[in-house]
Amino acid sequence: MGVQELAEISRYYGANPGYVIAGGGNTSFKDEGTLYIKGSGASLAHMEPAQFVRMDRSKLGAVWEKDYPEDPEKREAAVLSDMMAARCPGEEQKRPSVETLLHDLLPFAYVVHTHPSLVNGLTCSQEGENAALRIFPHSIWIPSINPGYILSRAVRDAARAYKEKNAEEAAVIFLQNHGVFVGAGTVEGIKSLYRGIMDTLEKVTKRKPDFSGSLSPDEAAGNLGNVLRGLAETGGGRWNVQFLYNREIAGLIESEESFKPVSRPFSPDHIVYAGSDPLFLPDTGAAEEAWKRHVEKTGRIPKIVACRKVGVFVLGDSEKAAAAASELFLDAVKISVYTESFGGHRFMREDQIDFINNWEVERYRSKVSG
Repeated sequence: MGVQELAEISRYYGANPGYVIAGGGNTSFKDEGTLYIKGSGASLAHMEPAQFVRMDRSKLGAVWEKDYPEDPEKREAAVLSDMMAARCPGEEQKRPSVETLLHDLLPFAYVVHTHPSLVNGLTCSQEGENAALRIFPHSIWIPSINPGYILSRAVRDAARAYKEKNAEEAAVIFLQNHGVFVGAGTVEGIKSLYRGIMDTLEKVTKRKPDFSGSLSPDEAAGNLGNVLRGLAETGGGRWNVQFLYNREIAGLIESEESFKPVSRPFSPDHIVYAGSDPLFLPDTGAAEEAWKRHVEKTGRIPKIVACRKVGVFVLGDSEKAAAAASELFLDAVKISVYTESFGGHRFMREDQIDFINNWEVERYRSKVSG
């Protein structure tokens, strides 16, 4: 039991796109004095023991004894400073996951946080809380909250309340719009809990996404892709454009109204890798004017551009970035379908979207993983 097993289970889930995409998710192992946790932006699929960040648990525990500013930006900067100071000697070049405090406070040797689209079909739905507590009565539900210190504090308080009521620790924690945390004393315990979660959701989910019928871009789509690349490159650099089309996407791009189930982000990872502001074009000739209005309004180049009855174009400032954005958009499509089983989709709140867009931690994660 230890860091070698942590690396193995990190790769086990990180290499499975049904659980983790791009640099998402995080894992940890702890003993009495030290927490070993994935670094921010690192890929779980390729983790080795030396890549985890060693953290002094006594210093992490001291964070809870401090008072921090009410202003979110100042608070998170102060917490980050204290968290970085809790790194063990020799770890100064590594940056721990933003959820380090949360991992440290959970009373399990192993903690694995993933974002399966099947799970997020539940956590990103209108009826998610009631459904989760009905289907998984021994779990905790955490309402939508910004990542970082505030989320860790909310989980700490909810875990204490659960233990007082049930005389046991909660090993499964669902986070609205943010996946699931699972804790256990062994890696086999982690796997058993995850199997139970996924098997149960497979049984209660009414419809699965249909990704058949994929097409290569035709001449009109190819021309539009070139236009979008040119528009992106007016701001500098070289941009990669990928084209997505399948039966599920075909239904979404029938109209701007039909596109609404994927028109805003479901989780922080969708913002980090695929952006928060998809652009919908009514036809191929509307690209330049619509692009200009979109950039003026948001201050950002759209990473996702959907064109009515044509397809979805994904833009990235590198091939890797475009591939990650494609994966996250397809993940959003899956989630939107799965939410149909739980009352329909529920996006992140606008204030939370703004928080992620402007949070230094997530800008760093995007830079490292891109």
